[in-house]
Amino acid sequence: MLSEMAVRQAKAKDKDYKLSDSEGLYLFVAKSGHRSWRLKYRFAGKERRLIFGAYPEVSLKEARDRKIEARKQLAEGRDPGLEAKKAAIARAMSAANTFEVVARSWFALQEDRWTPVHAKDVISSLEKEVFPWIGALPIAELDEPMVLSVLRKIEKRGAIETAHRVRQRMSAVFVQAIAEGLAVRDPAAVVGKALKPVPRGRKRPAIVKIECLHDMIRKTEAELASPLTKLASRFAALTAQRLGAIRCVAWAEFENIDWDGDGLCPQALWRIPAGHMKLASELKQDEKFDHLVPLAPEAVAVLRTAKQLTGRGPIVFPSNRSARVPMSENTLSYFYNRCGYQGRHVPHGWRASFSTIMNCPSSEHLAQMVA
Repeated sequence: MLSEMAVRQAKAKDKDYKLSDSEGLYLFVAKSGHRSWRLKYRFAGKERRLIFGAYPEVSLKEARDRKIEARKQLAEGRDPGLEAKKAAIARAMSAANTFEVVARSWFALQEDRWTPVHAKDVISSLEKEVFPWIGALPIAELDEPMVLSVLRKIEKRGAIETAHRVRQRMSAVFVQAIAEGLAVRDPAAVVGKALKPVPRGRKRPAIVKIECLHDMIRKTEAELASPLTKLASRFAALTAQRLGAIRCVAWAEFENIDWDGDGLCPQALWRIPAGHMKLASELKQDEKFDHLVPLAPEAVAVLRTAKQLTGRGPIVFPSNRSARVPMSENTLSYFYNRCGYQGRHVPHGWRASFSTIMNCPSSEHLAQMVA
């Protein structure tokens, strides 16, 4: 058997030569001076050779350990040379399948299920928060501490909820990798409990007493503001719909309204397209999921007034700059703030007001509503 001293002193000669160790293991010394560990063995009746690596990068001890592993494979009826090639291919695939490569593949598969806005949020969060740190690393080599270190960077900014959302998206990428045989575990699933808990969200402020709402409506009507702003505020109070739907409402969404008359129009209806609702992407194309809002005579009156101001354009409540661009989402918020309701009531608060009053109607509330 070879000694470490003999291996170190093996120098180049006029011809290639080898120094035998044991059980087919030998040090091959090329006339160029390059030294490498090789194993001679027989498989399926044929003599074969397997190269373990160059010396001194691979030490004598490491070469012997690899020889033992190769002998074990032979005993199991496997060809060590073939196993080495398979391992090399696996390493190459692992290096090619970085977290970013797998993540973009996962995103491409899921993108059609999401709205464009949500899809952009998903890929942007990965590009900003994850790819710069671990995107170039093989996904199979990522572990829990590495994943946690990425999420800790987000936490340090105080973006706790973002950290939790990014963790969920990373976990989905790891699950995709596991399904494709590119990874064996999901380290993102484990680190969830190590993150800071998501702070309890603050409810949007809303007035929920009818008498206070009456007072608010009187104050907003008396405030100096654009007529269209006041009409939008009145329409939000009368329909209790999402601010986004109100801002973007088109004249074509209304049905059964006599625009030239002054009748009550008891069948007046606002058909909010499914595409404008909070639905899964595949449902947004289905008219069966349009949201139907019956309109009270007061709401019809608001629309008839707005029709005189913006009826020539496509949008009921456009911005001041363009008839084709919706009113800013901040317009009503700033309006309510000027009226003294900052921190007390927001445009979205009409939904909470309506829900609270209608789900818990007292006899006093009913009397006021009937009156």
